[in-house]
Amino acid sequence: MLLTCQPNFESLLAREVAQGGARISSQGAGWVLTEGECNESAFAHLMMRETTEIRGESVNALAKLLAEYFLEGIKGDRIEAAWPCVLQGPTEMEGLNRRIYAVQKALREFLKKRLSRVAKLAVADLPRGMQEARGLFVWFTDFGVMQVSRTATVNGQRRMADDSLAPSRSYLKAEEGYVVLGQEPTEGETVVDLGAAPGGWSYSAAKRGARVIALDNGPMKGGALGHDLIEHRLEDAFRFYPATSDTTYDWLFCDMVEEPHHVLKHIIEPWLAGGWCRQFVVNLKFGRVDPVALLDELRAADSPLKKYAPGTRIRHLYHDREEFTLTGKVRPLE
Repeated sequence: MLLTCQPNFESLLAREVAQGGARISSQGAGWVLTEGECNESAFAHLMMRETTEIRGESVNALAKLLAEYFLEGIKGDRIEAAWPCVLQGPTEMEGLNRRIYAVQKALREFLKKRLSRVAKLAVADLPRGMQEARGLFVWFTDFGVMQVSRTATVNGQRRMADDSLAPSRSYLKAEEGYVVLGQEPTEGETVVDLGAAPGGWSYSAAKRGARVIALDNGPMKGGALGHDLIEHRLEDAFRFYPATSDTTYDWLFCDMVEEPHHVLKHIIEPWLAGGWCRQFVVNLKFGRVDPVALLDELRAADSPLKKYAPGTRIRHLYHDREEFTLTGKVRPLE
């Protein structure tokens, strides 16, 4: 099994999956190869299952071997819909992107000659959102070495488009978080954004028509400044609670530079336990704690996430740095 991640986080990914029982075969910039399957990972972006190693000296040799591998794998299948044909590799390896592009182009030509209709349905991008996918997934560990698979788990991380009015790059984390959750704020919904300034997450919700209460003693900027749907309150985010016990907001946002256990205890647990929100996107900084140990705590049976939002997805996003983004839906109070 090959798992991909952000470059420079492969050691943490290896620790995470090894702790789950997988044996690490090898690793490199942005990837980890394991023996045995892994069903859950926060650091992994793509989890390629039952991988096969293919080696070739030239672009045409690699493309031909890929075409043969794929065509052998789809014997008996009837492909009527678009399918992912995704070739990737470490971005830090100089010249590798040119090699990948050339192999992809040659592969397309080989497939056109053999199965033109199927070749036309190929999409050179991962499916959007979290899902199990079938197609052709290729990761170059070197110029002439590929790990390939027909099936993969897509964990939802992806590069998002920026917005010139967004007050900060944190806007991109909120946008990506919606993709992972498979849901986003809509017109008329209510959002509480704790630690909102300069307003990236608030702006992300307001541009969709949601009404936002933004809590922060700092100033709003960019598209969040003076927005009709954003009510900026100069208050301490840790001291804000719903006006009545039966008040429920549609969304809780929180992206503060705070110790993660402090956020867990004073924001995540009371908000989820109280049923004060229906969905949430929360960011936890792990720069000063062991991130793998933090993952164990978040996944523990007595964690507030397990108790009150059992389907929570914990991800190290494409746009995350030393932080996790948590997205989930709160279990209705009984």
